Amino acid sequence: MKILLTGGCGFIGSAVVRHLIEHTDHNVVNIDCMTYAASQASTAKVAKSNRYKHINTNINNTAELSKIFLEYQPDAVMHLAAESHVDRSIDDSGIFIQTNILGTYNLLEISRRYWNQLKSDKKDSFRFHHISTDEVFGHLELNDPPFTEKTAYDPRSPYSASKASSDHLVRAWYQTYGMPTFVTNTTNNYGFWHFPEKLIPLMIINAIRGQRLPIYGNGKNIRDWLFVEDHAEALVKAVQFGVPGETYAIGASQPRSNLHVVETICDVLDVLRPNSSGSHKKLIYYVTDRPGHDFRYQIDPSNAEKKLNWKAKHNFELGIKKTIEWYLNNSQWWENILRIRYSGKRLGTNI
Repeated sequence: MKILLTGGCGFIGSAVVRHLIEHTDHNVVNIDCMTYAASQASTAKVAKSNRYKHINTNINNTAELSKIFLEYQPDAVMHLAAESHVDRSIDDSGIFIQTNILGTYNLLEISRRYWNQLKSDKKDSFRFHHISTDEVFGHLELNDPPFTEKTAYDPRSPYSASKASSDHLVRAWYQTYGMPTFVTNTTNNYGFWHFPEKLIPLMIINAIRGQRLPIYGNGKNIRDWLFVEDHAEALVKAVQFGVPGETYAIGASQPRSNLHVVETICDVLDVLRPNSSGSHKKLIYYVTDRPGHDFRYQIDPSNAEKKLNWKAKHNFELGIKKTIEWYLNNSQWWENILRIRYSGKRLGTNI
């Protein structure tokens, strides 16, 4: 299978690229315009493969996209390119509209024109796989049942609203044009090559540097955590076996409060990198909560587990230990980001 994948130098996208090249025989054309959160290093391990090609262009560059489809003749599209930082969407929503909504529209339209001219067998087997988030469902109270594929949409930030819009476009192209599209929604991912502005890499890096660990509000907000390598495996299963028109909610059923996550990071670092001044938990402090901060996300992945014959391999404790070890062993990568992006200043919060 020839897969055209967008956003393949980002956090989740690069995990999918690595999985495809290392564990399958599929060919990958990676379209990534290398925004601030993308990293060539994240795909360096597979970059020399003759089954991998990176093209530095934007999904809103329709002329270039059309040429890429004609030249590489993909059998499937995996659409991961997106702006995904909630705090950034609150400060400046415009780029989220441009990338997540207009970019998805452009990719759908070019895919549709390409799909329409395919011969019947290729046309029947073609897939457009849109990768999305559980944040489109809004938030849960403490005793609410987890999100499922049937949960009504209720986005509460510019980011989640832009992703909800893109999900609706993808489904509309299936219903209106018959294009074989489907959607996967996932919960919070963590793991290797995660840009140091999100909760887990932020807390790990700050703790390693002996800097304070800022937690929004009272730290009781709950997220359902999925190790990114497990998610990559699920996404590859989905593009192989996903049914047009369907939705698959992908998660690991590993809910943890933000405070619990940070305390776990501190406990692991107390063992792996002891601090002479005492536990890393001394670095924790609380900051004013952000606007519209959703209380809880959690996915019921049972439908995806059954239909995709997939289940997450890592529990949170195993995955977070692997992640912390990776950041300890790859400090040159994130130190370079801090030097270039942040001039060595303290990182902010995004919890």
